Amino acid sequence: MSASVTTPPRPSGPSPDPGRRPGELGLRELGRWTWRQLTSMRTALVLLLLLALAAVPGSVVPQENIDALAASRWKESHSTLAPIYERLGLFSVYETPWFAAIYLLLMISLVGCIIPRTLVYAKALRARPPRAPRNLTRLPDSTTYETDASPEEALAGAREVLKGRRYRVDTSPEDSEDRWVAAERGYLREAGNLLFHLSIIVVLVGFAMGSLLGYKGGVIVLVGNGFSNNLTQYDEFEPGSLFRSDWMEPFAFDVTDFDVEWLTSGPAAGQARKFVSHLSYTEEPGAEPQEYDLRVNHPLTIGKTDVFLIGHGYAPVITIRDGNGDVAWSGPSIFLPTDTSFRSFGVVKASDARPEQIGLQGELYPTFAFEGGKDGIGPYSSFGNAADPLISMTVWRGDLGMDDPGPQSVYVLDTSKAEQVTQADGSMFRLDLRPGEEAELPDGLGTVSFDGLQRWNKIQISQTPGKLVALGGVSLALVGLVGSLYIRPRRVWVRARRTGSGPEARTLVEIAGLDRAGGGDVASELAEVRTGIMGTAPAADDPGTDAGNQKEQSS
Repeated sequence: MSASVTTPPRPSGPSPDPGRRPGELGLRELGRWTWRQLTSMRTALVLLLLLALAAVPGSVVPQENIDALAASRWKESHSTLAPIYERLGLFSVYETPWFAAIYLLLMISLVGCIIPRTLVYAKALRARPPRAPRNLTRLPDSTTYETDASPEEALAGAREVLKGRRYRVDTSPEDSEDRWVAAERGYLREAGNLLFHLSIIVVLVGFAMGSLLGYKGGVIVLVGNGFSNNLTQYDEFEPGSLFRSDWMEPFAFDVTDFDVEWLTSGPAAGQARKFVSHLSYTEEPGAEPQEYDLRVNHPLTIGKTDVFLIGHGYAPVITIRDGNGDVAWSGPSIFLPTDTSFRSFGVVKASDARPEQIGLQGELYPTFAFEGGKDGIGPYSSFGNAADPLISMTVWRGDLGMDDPGPQSVYVLDTSKAEQVTQADGSMFRLDLRPGEEAELPDGLGTVSFDGLQRWNKIQISQTPGKLVALGGVSLALVGLVGSLYIRPRRVWVRARRTGSGPEARTLVEIAGLDRAGGGDVASELAEVRTGIMGTAPAADDPGTDAGNQKEQSS
């Protein structure tokens, strides 16, 4: 006796890869899985948080493109951490590849998240409100009442009331035994959510436009001097990756005067309360000069370029004569404020001094004061105004690194190859000079005189093509946020059916609602809807009253 074996049919379609293990993803499946993970809302929120965290070092660590002196002094005082920070790019956070990677991934994630949600929302806008559930009274919020009006009159009144309350209304088919009205509103809530997420993309695009197509530069201008808008005039200049120098507008300005108001009482006494730089500017060569009072947060706009006043300070006029009696340096030296009383730090480099180069490094005290003793704070400036200015500086001799290749900051004195000047007994030599005073340097190195004091203004000049785009994005974010917070998506259903028979027959009206956002007061909404329906379909016996002809129940 033989047994026959039936071979099962071979499944149609491509056969599985025999070399793939169960659950292993191919290249296409892995790409789809990666894309779904990247474009999820959770990933977008994580990337947004990472972008915020990545910007923190830019606020904590001094940035070289913003304050080169602060960055240099931070490196000097943190010699161990400085090399690590430099490798991580923490002194120029916003130009690092890892910051750009987070930025781009966030853009991709938001776009990939918004597009599918927009398609779903567009489909929902065309959809009809869902039909009434079978048992309305089982919903958390519902109410019922009886009336002598017919079901058609009650439902007609429901349609009228709900349309008046800006609901989208749908009704049961005319041949249906189950007669109901379905209504829904609050569709703009999802539009607010989409608008808010879209606004983030708009803001990011605006910032990207400014970073790629714009520039930001800074210059310190002495009061009485001027500036013309070309690259050679800037102290610091940060162009965008796609910026071209021929986009710079050919304006020029002179700082003709500078006014400062100082606080003279209270805990902030000695600080500058208000300062104004008086400019005379021309928008192009040969144009008629114009006047403008430049103040903080009131920039001068010339074409697409904004000119900001962001700071001010003092420039001591110092003359250095070398050992041969020749003037090795003479002129104002920019000193940068280190506190609100304008105690300032600066350096002077006399590279032409002979027989050795001479460097000065120290502080300016606009209104000199001193508190000694065991708990004293030493020298300080008691007031920001130059009531009693004094400079206190140490002196260095030898190689100041001026002949070394590469740029060198004018606010930093390289003392690695130099020697500090001391007195005959070996103690530190320090210059303490008031305006008009002169001191002789040891070992016949020459003399130093403090000739006077000038003021300077720190001017920031920038082109930011995407600022209006970013502002529009912020405005869209506010509109979208208001919509998503205050628009409540709700659904309301009304069912009417005849109960009883003969003279005792009445119409039972069931009303139920659902707040899709949660936390809303649906009961009050249903009460108003019920009152409106009762008003449009009053009882047949006594149209003037509701209480005498209608029985009401709530659950």
